[in-house]
Amino acid sequence: MTRRSLTLLLASVLALGLAAAGSFATVPYVALKPGPACNTLATCYGTRVLSYSPDTHHPRTGALQLTTVSVQDHLTLFEALAGWLSPNDAVLPREVVFSPDQTTQQNNAETAQQMVDSQDAATSASLTYLGYKGTVTLYVSAVTKGAPADGKLKAGDQITSVDGTAVTSADQLRKLISGRKVGQAVTIGYLRAGQRGTVTLTTELSPDGSKRAIVGVTPGIRTEFPIKVDIKLRDVGGPSAGLMFALGIVDELGKVDLTGGLNVAGTGEIAADGTVSPIGGIAQKMRGAKAQGATVFLSPADNCAEAKKTKPSGITLVKVSSLRTALDALQTLRAHGTPPSC
Repeated sequence: MTRRSLTLLLASVLALGLAAAGSFATVPYVALKPGPACNTLATCYGTRVLSYSPDTHHPRTGALQLTTVSVQDHLTLFEALAGWLSPNDAVLPREVVFSPDQTTQQNNAETAQQMVDSQDAATSASLTYLGYKGTVTLYVSAVTKGAPADGKLKAGDQITSVDGTAVTSADQLRKLISGRKVGQAVTIGYLRAGQRGTVTLTTELSPDGSKRAIVGVTPGIRTEFPIKVDIKLRDVGGPSAGLMFALGIVDELGKVDLTGGLNVAGTGEIAADGTVSPIGGIAQKMRGAKAQGATVFLSPADNCAEAKKTKPSGITLVKVSSLRTALDALQTLRAHGTPPSC
């Protein structure tokens, strides 16, 4: 074999090896891609997104699209390179999206709980805006693994008392527990699936350096209203659909057709008081919205800088900071005016 032939053979073997490595070896990155958009005023994956009991909703025209991001994990080298070159995708280090000390199962559970919390906040914000009066309840949002409450209380349990004292707020709960000495027993009353119960826990020292006693529960606030809102959205987690849930509820239960026939999309985490907070993946969400025919996109104010740089053509970008400003912007659009832009 000549030297030239040997060189070509070795080069071919090396190229095949690199191709195999690029096709099968994974890299510690994830790709964010445009996900599906779902109209909160209609069905998604064959199921109505918003339903009510008693059902007093008004059928509406137009669309209020919640937007999502598809996360591709375990990328090969070639997939990562393709993502870096794609104008639609973002490739990020894996630890930016997934906490390094979390399993995939734990991450899925966390994002599922965030979705539940966002639905509760959207329901509270929208029904309060519409004038409904609610009753506030305190519940367990999360339980810290290995903490005294682990295995004794569950996410979703309603907390009713501490050592016999009725509790109705997160601050009250924290004060009653942190007022105990570390190592002292505390009895928590709770309501689970309609059944009342109590559990006695031994407090431990908080790891945050505050020297206060804790039991390892993260409290949340839920408000019960005379009308029940049921939100169903399959295979979507996280808090960023909150704004569009709230707008959908106000649209269907209120007197005004909010969109005026427009195809409106948007994103944003919402609090029970109606405040809208920024989210991630807005570039991919806008592209997903455009693919579904949206012509207007509602962006949290703190996402505006990124949104302006990545806005697809044909999309009117609207800046919102609360449920109230989003409703005002939609009113301006119905009147053919110009709402606040990023």
